[in-house]
Amino acid sequence: MSMSAADDRSQNDDVLSDAEYRDRLRELPPSAKLVSKVLESDSPLSQGQLAEESLLPDRTVRYALNRLEDEDLVNSRYSFQDARKQVYYLNV
Repeated sequence: MSMSAADDRSQNDDVLSDAEYRDRLRELPPSAKLVSKVLESDSPLSQGQLAEESLLPDRTVRYALNRLEDEDLVNSRYSFQDARKQVYYLNV
């Protein structure tokens, strides 16, 4: 097996199926569901951008992101435009 095939497999192991994603999301609070819906339509986004798009307070967005991260539904990385900020995207 080549290295690229092994890399592809390891990256695909992190991605959830649609059914598994929905099952994990079902038990989360409404704020987490709203944040995930915003990320479905437009991602990656920073915490501030998520607050602006969802019309939720920053604190609520932070809580929602923590809950989504606990369930492995969201990943983050540093922004290419501003390395001081993290941007979030769905793990689907």
